[in-house]
Amino acid sequence: MTGTREGIDLTRVLDAPQQRVFAAWTSPEDFAAWYGGEADVPLDRVAMDVRPGGSWRLVIVMPGVEMPFHGVYREVSEPDGLVFTLKDGSAPEDAEGETVTVTFSDLGDGTTELAFQQRGGHLTPEQYAAAEDGWEAFFDALAARLATHP
Repeated sequence: MTGTREGIDLTRVLDAPQQRVFAAWTSPEDFAAWYGGEADVPLDRVAMDVRPGGSWRLVIVMPGVEMPFHGVYREVSEPDGLVFTLKDGSAPEDAEGETVTVTFSDLGDGTTELAFQQRGGHLTPEQYAAAEDGWEAFFDALAARLATHP
């Protein structure tokens, strides 16, 4: 069906080793620094239990609004990638949410290819487009974090 969108696929090459990119996704200090792009994610509002079945949650804080997100890690394969669920704060704990798969491939020259996929079909095409723009901004912030905190 034309115009139907069921997810997001992004690829980015990051100027950091694979293990460092994995750590940026699994360390609360790193995750808080880049998730949310230009918005603030207070470290005291981040919780991560990075293991299969472990939960994560954080709150993005912008002037006049707080946006909580949470989910559960389904797969943790250090340093190759993660699979986790993603729900916004309005979703009930038992809601399925979106599934995010991130794969980190060592390109052999100190760089890592990040392959990102979000699926679930729980968003409208417009919401997926907005979420894709958000992830692009997050990945810009991730690249900046890796450059300043190698």
